[in-house]
Amino acid sequence: MVDRNESAPGSKPSLKNPGSAEPRGSFCFSPDSSSDLLYHISPIITAVMVDAEFYLKRARKIYGTQEPEEAAKTLHKMALNHLNDDDGQRVARLYRIFVYDAPPVAWKAHTPIGKKSVDFGKSRTASWRMTFHQKLRSMRKVALRLGYIPTSQLHWQLKGISLKELLAGRKRWDQLTDDDFELNFRQKGVDMRLGLDIASLAYQHNVNQIVLISGDADFVPAAKLARRSGIDVILDPMWASIRDDLFEHIDGLRSVCPKPPTVTA
Repeated sequence: MVDRNESAPGSKPSLKNPGSAEPRGSFCFSPDSSSDLLYHISPIITAVMVDAEFYLKRARKIYGTQEPEEAAKTLHKMALNHLNDDDGQRVARLYRIFVYDAPPVAWKAHTPIGKKSVDFGKSRTASWRMTFHQKLRSMRKVALRLGYIPTSQLHWQLKGISLKELLAGRKRWDQLTDDDFELNFRQKGVDMRLGLDIASLAYQHNVNQIVLISGDADFVPAAKLARRSGIDVILDPMWASIRDDLFEHIDGLRSVCPKPPTVTA
C-alpha cells in the first residue's frame, strides 16, 4: 500500500531504493531479494526541469519572502536533492538543471483609475526577477530557458478579492482604486521550450530520468514521449495537489522540499 504521507496528495512516490546504481555504475545483486528486478544496471543520469513561475509561487508559501540570490540557491539545492535517495545517499548523476521562465514585464502604461504613469521595467518586481535570472546563469550545470511576454496582450484585470467584494455588496464600483487591479499577462514560449528539451533528451538518449518541478498539465505530451523512450519521469509538485490526468502520465511523485505550513482559520 502506498504511504501517501511521503509525497503530495494523491501521489505515487518514485522508488525509495532506485537500485544499487552508484555514480560509478557499480552494482550487486542479492540472490534472496525480490526487489533486485528493479535495480538499475547503469548509473541514473537525471535532468531536472523547473517551471520557475510555478516554483516561485510555491516557494513563497513554503519559504516565505526570499531575496533573489537566496531563491536561486534554494532552487538549485532542491534540484540536487533529487539525486539522493530518502536516506540522503547520492544515487544519480546530474545531467543539467533546466529552468524555464520569461523576462520580467517591460511595459509602460497608466493605471486604470488614477491614470498614473507606470514603467514596469523599472519596478522592484522586474529588478528581483532579473537578479534571480542572473544568479541562475552563474550557477554550475544550470541552463536558463527564457520565453517572452507579448506586450500586445497585456491588460489590467480586476483582482479576484475585489470582484468578490463587489458581488457581495461590500464595495461599490465608484469605490474602486488602482489597488483593486492587477496586470494580466501570460508567458509565451516557455512550455514549447520545455517540450523541445524533453524531446531532445529522449531522442539523443542523454538521460534515463527526468524530474519535473511543475504542476502544469501542459507538459503531458512531452512526458508521454519521454516515457515511450524508456525515461523515468518523476514529478515534484512541491506538495501541491495535482490533477488525475497529470498523475496518470508520470512514473513517480516525489516532493523533496519542506511541506508548506497549514493555514488554520
